[in-house]
Amino acid sequence: MTAQTTPDTARRGPTTREPARGERWIRRTPLLPGLLFVIAMTQIPFLFTVYYSFQDSNLLRPDSGSFAGIANYGRVLGDPLFRNAVANTVVLTAGAVLLSLALGLALAVLLDRSFPGRGVVRTLLITPFLVMPVAAALLWKTSVYHPVYGLLNWALSPFGVEADWVNDFPLLSVVMVLTWQWTPFMMLIMLAGLQSQSPEVLEAARVDGARPLAVFRRITFPHLRRFVELALLLGTIYIVQTFDAVYMITQGGPGQASTNLPYFIYLQAFRAFDVGEAAAAGVIVVAATLVVAMFALRVVSSLFEEES
Repeated sequence: MTAQTTPDTARRGPTTREPARGERWIRRTPLLPGLLFVIAMTQIPFLFTVYYSFQDSNLLRPDSGSFAGIANYGRVLGDPLFRNAVANTVVLTAGAVLLSLALGLALAVLLDRSFPGRGVVRTLLITPFLVMPVAAALLWKTSVYHPVYGLLNWALSPFGVEADWVNDFPLLSVVMVLTWQWTPFMMLIMLAGLQSQSPEVLEAARVDGARPLAVFRRITFPHLRRFVELALLLGTIYIVQTFDAVYMITQGGPGQASTNLPYFIYLQAFRAFDVGEAAAAGVIVVAATLVVAMFALRVVSSLFEEES
């Protein structure tokens, strides 16, 4: 008796054989060198950091190196300079992320419209993100913030505003540089969200007589909610690690006024030579960053899920 072929079977065609476990590992073999390189460059140094965080290790004391338990963590968490660095990091990160997101959204709305030279304007607006962070910080410090011939004082002098920006407003000076650098990143995310809207929905709203502001408030902005969340979380993960701008512009000063967590770890490791406390602070920062990263991964994965 011959088997009958159902229409569903005919449409699907012949079934493909599931590869065996050995075949799957053979297919993954080309990825192993890259995986081993990533492990060697990231996980092994982190394991050494965890190890040193439990050691009483100070390069100025050659006889140090004994097991300290969690004493380093206690000293770091009880250090007022560490708490000051945490507060500065929160202010710096929140200010840079929110300002760059607001400017990025405004620029994305402008670039979403058609006008002559839009491609050139879009390319020019992306260029700050392509500048090396150290070069950008040095450029701002010498050409924009300089109290004598800086562009910022020159532009504000007609309004009677002149200041030594780096010394008088250290955190604001760093936030402005980071905002300039990360606005293109936010703009690209927002522009991707704007261009993923349904043209039929927007056209129907216009036909019904909705004004542009109402269309943006009722249709566009709710559509951009997930893109805004993604930009906030990714921007936070990257900007919280800022070291070069602080080092090149303020060096954590005046005093500890602009010292953030990465710069605090640098001071502990390369100025105080206290490897144990620097490693403990690094582990604490990594743990806090992982918490933020988990939320970021959830948001990224939700972007590919349909709303119920």
